[in-house]
Amino acid sequence: MVLLSIWRISQDFSLSERGAILILCEHPLAGRGKFISFIGTCREQGAFLRAGCSQLKQNEMSITKESELIGMLKISEVVGTTLKLMREYAKVGMSTKELDEYGGEILKSYGAKSAPYETYGFPGYSCISVNEEAAHGIPSEKKILQEGDLINIDVSAELNGFWSDNGGSFILGKDIHHHQPLVDASRNILRKAIGHIKGGVKISEIGYLIETEAKKSGFKVIKNLAGHGVGRSLHEEPENILNYRVRTNRERFRKNTTVAIETFISTKSTVAVELNDGWTLVGNKGGYVTQHEQTILVTDNHPVILTESNEIWD
Repeated sequence: MVLLSIWRISQDFSLSERGAILILCEHPLAGRGKFISFIGTCREQGAFLRAGCSQLKQNEMSITKESELIGMLKISEVVGTTLKLMREYAKVGMSTKELDEYGGEILKSYGAKSAPYETYGFPGYSCISVNEEAAHGIPSEKKILQEGDLINIDVSAELNGFWSDNGGSFILGKDIHHHQPLVDASRNILRKAIGHIKGGVKISEIGYLIETEAKKSGFKVIKNLAGHGVGRSLHEEPENILNYRVRTNRERFRKNTTVAIETFISTKSTVAVELNDGWTLVGNKGGYVTQHEQTILVTDNHPVILTESNEIWD
């Protein structure tokens, strides 16, 4: 695990236990910059840190030559296409294991390696989260897709030393549980957020935009899941592209860097917590969460959507 941030809860969360500490740590799967959290007192957080967290800074991916851009375009097209085909392949009565294996075969056909499976020991080629699962859902033969399910597929992979990441939530079949407003909010907010990104823009401003737009739609954001830099590894600087504003964060997007921008829009919860399986995340107050993600190239004008082949906005 990698210690990413420690904040006093009283500053950033509405929790009753004042003086509590929120620790964002990189999960073995969360090289993608998706974090698990530990909330406890100052005394408790010391034991948590001794369990294996340490500080780490990683470089950011900066496109400096044509070969690097080509490498990022290739792997981004692979993960984007895989996500699109998996979404189209999903059917009522299918297990999430079957859906995941289909995605794994697509990645292999391109010569790409699944980031969660090959690198982090995740029991699947992709993360498939269903209904109340917020992220990192484990593919299973016992998990059978049903009409109206809220499904999130997150695909990340490596090809020729380049990494890319994307994801999207959708409804299977008819929207009998009325999830569409949540899906639409996440998708539209991501589009708007990315449209505001260029070199020099504060990362915290994008977080403010995401949370503000979520509130306008009647929703909340998950505050301990975030986007991140990506390129030569799966988790790079900047590691804190959060869905809300941290006023003390003065970091800015840098031209010619590649980053994965994600929205985590929620009906009830503001924190994702881990289940006993060691992977699956759910909301701390229940409800549903939608996620949409694109890997982009930051420019001094409009960003380039590298994973546009996923067609999550179509």
